[in-house]
Amino acid sequence: MSRRAAETFLEAAERNIRGKGRFTVALSGGKTPEMFYELLGAEYADKIEWSKVHVFWGDERCVPPESPESNYNMAARALLSKIKIPDKNIHRIKGEDEPTSAAIAYEEELRAHFGLKAGEPPAFDLVLLGLGKDGHTLSIFPATKTGFEEEERLVIDTYVEKKKARRVTMTLKTVNSASIALFLVSGKEKAGILREVLRGTEEACPARMVRPGKLIWLVDKDAASRL
Repeated sequence: MSRRAAETFLEAAERNIRGKGRFTVALSGGKTPEMFYELLGAEYADKIEWSKVHVFWGDERCVPPESPESNYNMAARALLSKIKIPDKNIHRIKGEDEPTSAAIAYEEELRAHFGLKAGEPPAFDLVLLGLGKDGHTLSIFPATKTGFEEEERLVIDTYVEKKKARRVTMTLKTVNSASIALFLVSGKEKAGILREVLRGTEEACPARMVRPGKLIWLVDKDAASRL
C-alpha cells in the first residue's frame, strides 16, 4: 500500500512539475502514512525534484512542532529531514499559536500561494487523507457540523469533543477542489467503517463527502477484509 502510494505521489509530482513547474501537496497525519513517507525519503529521494515541491498539511493538532503529537513532526522525521527541499517550500500549520489565529493565518497562506481571488478555492495537485473509525477525515468529525458544512472558509479551527482538544483543519471545500485526493486506510479496526463509506450507507460521515477531481482509495488486506 505504501509503495503504491509512493508511485502515485511520484507520478503526480512528475506530471505537474513537467506541466506547470511545481507540485503542491497536502500531507496527512496519523500512523498509516508514516511508512509511505519513509519510502519517499529513502528510495524516492533522488527521483523527485523536491525544489519544485510545496508541502502543506490538511490538519494539525494544537501542539508545538516538536511535540510527538504533531503531524508536522512526524512528516519532518520520516520524510522532510531526508530530502533536499527548501525551507520556503514547507508550509506548516502553526499548531503552537492560538487556534483561531492559526487557522486564519493558514488560510491567508493558501490564498497567497495559489494567488486566489475572494471566494476562490485552492487547486491542490494531491491531498493525502486518512479514515477514522468513526468516518472522520482530516479533523472533520461527524459531530463537528461546521467542519463539513462550511462553504466559505478554506481553513477552520474546531473543537473535537471526543478528543477534548482543538484542531486546525482544511475544510471539505478545500479538499474537494484538489485534482486528486488519496485515502490511505489500514487495519482491521477500519474494516467496518470502510465498508460503510464505500457502500454509501453511512450518512453523517465526512469521508463520504470527499469529492475531488479524482478519488483514490489505497487499503491493506485487513482494512479490506469486509468488502
